[in-house]
Amino acid sequence: MVQQVYTLLVEVGRKEGDGLPEDATGAALVCYAAGRDQDEAVRETVAILKQADLAPLEVQAYGTLEERLAEGHEVPDEERALMDRARDENSVIVAQFEPFFDEPDHG
Repeated sequence: MVQQVYTLLVEVGRKEGDGLPEDATGAALVCYAAGRDQDEAVRETVAILKQADLAPLEVQAYGTLEERLAEGHEVPDEERALMDRARDENSVIVAQFEPFFDEPDHG
């Protein structure tokens, strides 16, 4: 079966040695992951993030490029290039990394 590339949004929590900013409470990562199916892509992504000392909490899958286009998503050339790279390398590409911080008015 042909490898597909899936767009995943992964929320990670804190873990010692995770490399997140000291005052971050976690992060969101947009990943492009190759797999025979979405379940395999999610499993591979979680495994790789754990190897990188991150603590995956939740994964939201947004499907393949074709599925995203069918839903009306705009997918810029930069994203498509990263998806092609993930498929060509049979890998997981982290495209965006956004740390979370507590709101300063909580406490």
